[in-house]
Amino acid sequence: MEQRFTSLYITTAILLACNCAGTKAGAEHTIEERFEQGMEFLEKEKYLRAQDEFTSVLIRGSGTELGDDAQYYLGEAYFLNKEYILAISEYEKLTRKMAFSPFVEEARFKICEAYRIESPDFYHDQTYTEKALERYQEFLDDFPGSPYKNEVLSSIRILRNKVGEKEFETGILYMKMEEYESARMVFQRVDNLYYDTDVVDDTKLWIIKAYAKDLNLEAANQHLADYETVLKASELYDDALASIAEAEKKIAKESN
Repeated sequence: MEQRFTSLYITTAILLACNCAGTKAGAEHTIEERFEQGMEFLEKEKYLRAQDEFTSVLIRGSGTELGDDAQYYLGEAYFLNKEYILAISEYEKLTRKMAFSPFVEEARFKICEAYRIESPDFYHDQTYTEKALERYQEFLDDFPGSPYKNEVLSSIRILRNKVGEKEFETGILYMKMEEYESARMVFQRVDNLYYDTDVVDDTKLWIIKAYAKDLNLEAANQHLADYETVLKASELYDDALASIAEAEKKIAKESN
């Protein structure tokens, strides 16, 4: 019996020694080694493992020279893994806490890109589209000479088109509901705010249509005159005339 307890004691001692040795070996990895390991995982597209390594570096050395590097590449690991909202959160930490980091411009651009990617088709809620537009504009204001400038301007045009189309379709919906004044107000807003989008010419046409449907011929004809050049260039003038003519017939019929 005594021999069996002695053997059990020796076995337990060996296991404890192995565990302690393993823990010690793991603790011997420096933050530099963990960072390099994270970069290797990132290059090999093992993004979850890269996230673990960069998080470990931040826990142990956020105030070191590798802190902003680890913070930026943690954002990259999320971004490349298509976890865009989590990526935004990590990039934001860099821009807030490490404002003098050389990665700030890149991180700010990636925040814009992440919101752009999350922006849905125009018929869905456009919260992320609006956020992307806001952040792109802030980026241009803060980094006017950025090498990303042309890319940013291109993205802004695409996103503004999307929001403009969303607004325009809201106006069309009001027209179908025969809420002509509400429709006209929406079309006018689109014309004022999204003057550089693909729907702006159609918007001018539908402002006239809304007035015509509301039997306001004076306003319809005034806008027809104001928009004549644009409507003729976009081949929408005849459609506008037809809407006014239809309203005139309806008024004449009701007066008889």
